[in-house]
Amino acid sequence: MSLTTSPQTRLPDGAGHVLVEVRDDIAILTFDRAEKRNAISDALADGLRAFFDAPPKSVRAVVVTGAGGHFSAGLDLGEQSRREPADVMKHSRRWHQLMDTIQFGGLPVVAAMSGSVIGGGLEIAASCHVRVAEPSTRFQLPEGKRGIFVGGGATVRIGRILGPDRMTEMMLTGRVYDAAEGYRLGLAHYLVGEGEGLDRAIALARDIASNASLVNYLVIHSIARIDDMSRGDGLYAESLSAALSQTGPDALEGLRAFLEKRKPNFS
Repeated sequence: MSLTTSPQTRLPDGAGHVLVEVRDDIAILTFDRAEKRNAISDALADGLRAFFDAPPKSVRAVVVTGAGGHFSAGLDLGEQSRREPADVMKHSRRWHQLMDTIQFGGLPVVAAMSGSVIGGGLEIAASCHVRVAEPSTRFQLPEGKRGIFVGGGATVRIGRILGPDRMTEMMLTGRVYDAAEGYRLGLAHYLVGEGEGLDRAIALARDIASNASLVNYLVIHSIARIDDMSRGDGLYAESLSAALSQTGPDALEGLRAFLEKRKPNFS
């Protein structure tokens, strides 16, 4: 397959701090605030929204990473001012909307993590579908030590990864998990050598992009929702997903490829 690479470009005005590079059917999003350990400014969050609200039609998978050796040190507290409760709630709900857009936007997302994966940075990573960690990676939810509570979806996504008991301890103590511990607990799916995270993430994204787009979409949407359902409802939703996936041209191509002992070429 030929490889076409676009130069890194910033997203439109008002949505800075995110660089986008498209390589064939893979988009690489880079948080570009190295001087702040990629702390999440409002502009950075707007950049993520701008991309996931309208990704290029050629893109079938996404890699998210951070510049300067850190994924993200979390919310930029320097931008935070005293807010009324209603304003805090609205800000939190905007974060929930963004995380849902990443998780359920329809594109598989792979996080290439190194250095700080803290607070809101960990919430973003948890909204990604595949997570790769380098040995320098450190996971933390320090909000409990700063007099605040998480607001970007950690109780749902990270709580389900770790379990409520372990997340409670993590927030009460400010505990930091290193890369190996995070891998063991499920905060990362792959543990690679230092400097190898982005290449592995791109390779994984390229492999995922070769799947049938409908199946990727169903995996992203159905499994997380079935986890919220009763047993009977979950089994019914599974049957609906199977029916959608097994009756189209991609299913026929998959069968032909199996019989012909070749790799399928999905549309």
